[in-house]
Amino acid sequence: METLTSAINVQVDARDKEEATNILKDLGLNMSTFINMSIKQVIKRGGLPFEVTNPKPSVELLEALEEGEKIIQELENGQRKGYHNVRQMFEDILNEND
Repeated sequence: METLTSAINVQVDARDKEEATNILKDLGLNMSTFINMSIKQVIKRGGLPFEVTNPKPSVELLEALEEGEKIIQELENGQRKGYHNVRQMFEDILNEND
């Protein structure tokens, strides 16, 4: 039985291609072999051979963003003092005890 092949032309970011190529090379694979393996897995699994997710921000990140918003509000409401540069901040710190 004759095996038919078909070419696939895909546009990818040049840096992504280079990074993936280097990783695959370390694994003893080339891009063509990897693509063929991936396609075979899609066929065998009837879907993607990996989980596709939309990463959620961590609790720590959400808390930091919330704290940042609070600080901005306090600055805008005059409840917190802000500085335009480090020199102003240090002058204020040094003059606190006067």
